Amino acid sequence: MPVSDLANPTRFLAWSRPLLAVLWVVAVAGLAAGLYMSFFVSPPDYQQGEMIRIMFIHVPFAWLSMACFGFMAVASLGFLVWRHPLADVAAKAATPIGAAFTFLALVTGSLWGKPTWGAYWVWDARLTSVLVLFIIYLGLIALRQAIEDPGRAARVAAILTLVGSVNVPIIKFSVDWWNTLHQGESIFRAGGPTIYATMLWPLLVMIAAMTVLFAALVVMGMRNEIYRRRVRSLEMMAAGA
Repeated sequence: MPVSDLANPTRFLAWSRPLLAVLWVVAVAGLAAGLYMSFFVSPPDYQQGEMIRIMFIHVPFAWLSMACFGFMAVASLGFLVWRHPLADVAAKAATPIGAAFTFLALVTGSLWGKPTWGAYWVWDARLTSVLVLFIIYLGLIALRQAIEDPGRAARVAAILTLVGSVNVPIIKFSVDWWNTLHQGESIFRAGGPTIYATMLWPLLVMIAAMTVLFAALVVMGMRNEIYRRRVRSLEMMAAGA
């Protein structure tokens, strides 16, 4: 597909419709398989027991909270540097989705932390940096609501997103840089995964399924945003007539 097709909102609406249907089917099937494997196939942990099953939901949310912001940073760069017509649409559509996933990561992490750490919340480096990420998401949403001019709001949001992206590697490497209660990397590490295969495969399926779900939500959000902007343009034309 030519790059011009990807940059044209009308063409995007055309080819994204069948893509969205495929994404939803894959996401639902993947989540069904992943949840079944997580709750009925994977055994309890020898230390945490059944509480370990929160991991299969928490880890995908945590991964997507960072991946979403990385996606937004790339889109913001595309908007500021290359003026890609859909870049700001993608960044704006992804922002509330990333905020929701980050919130769910914090909630599930707190529920997991109570039986393992003895408290729902500690000012751990990883938890604190994820909380900062959630605040940045909320700030971006509030900023777009506060600035009436869509073009100016897009530019300011893109700059703030690029500045805020510094927090993503801080989250990623916080367990290595500081003394933290949060466990270190246990899946994608140099020495290989430290999780048993009976838990690793359900977790990988859940991560993959949630990533596809994220993609479906973003595509759906982009389509809605394009239609919203077209309605706004028509209203402005009608008001000026």
